[in-house]
Amino acid sequence: MTQVLLLGGTFDAYMLSTLLHEAGVQAIYSYAGATQTRRTPALPVRVGGFGGVQGLVDYLRAQRITHVIDATHPFAAQMSANAIAACAQLDLPLLSMERPAWQAQPGDQWRHVPDMAAAAKILSPMLKRVFLAIGRKQLAAFAGLAGEHQFVLRVIDQEGGALPLPASCYELIVARGPFRLADELALLRQYRVDCIVSKNAGGADTYAKVEAARQLGIPVIMVDRPVLAPRAQCQSPQQAMEWLHRQRC
Repeated sequence: MTQVLLLGGTFDAYMLSTLLHEAGVQAIYSYAGATQTRRTPALPVRVGGFGGVQGLVDYLRAQRITHVIDATHPFAAQMSANAIAACAQLDLPLLSMERPAWQAQPGDQWRHVPDMAAAAKILSPMLKRVFLAIGRKQLAAFAGLAGEHQFVLRVIDQEGGALPLPASCYELIVARGPFRLADELALLRQYRVDCIVSKNAGGADTYAKVEAARQLGIPVIMVDRPVLAPRAQCQSPQQAMEWLHRQRC
């Protein structure tokens, strides 16, 4: 019998959980639980980490999982790498569902970097007011620049403890996407933003800040996605369902 483990935490994962439920597919929805969710999947839910590759292997065996779909955030690299390793060890089919990355358009002023450390390293002291549109997990990379810049931070919620930056060096916005272009234009103007640091997350929910930066001529330091081992991939919940159907035939 088919038993799917859906590694989620994104809106696309939630949409896929609905399709799996409607199709009568036995599946478990797992997410890290790092932030509060506003959507309840229509599947049995597991919250929390697995304890590395071996912990995931043990879980897959215990639950008799037959297929794994990785629909985590494109920057959840450790979880994705663990899924690749665990599925290879057990010879289980693995599909990565990943929305397309954003592509620079005419008028964009992007500088590509491989990670947050590189983003912090190239941040010019001339750019005083910086919008760190990266969530909370990797803010520590910018802690050494607290005396040179004033940061604007946007987080999904206020859970998760203190931020790794001095309170005097940032202004905090608590908000969850999707964000409209008009709102992003207003935010960049209100906080007099000189530069944006952004992950190339892809998708429509948070793209408006990129459009707003283009309109206002604001440079963007774009952090590219982590490079992972080759694996089967798709870009939408519908494509994931088609993959699963082919696997089960």
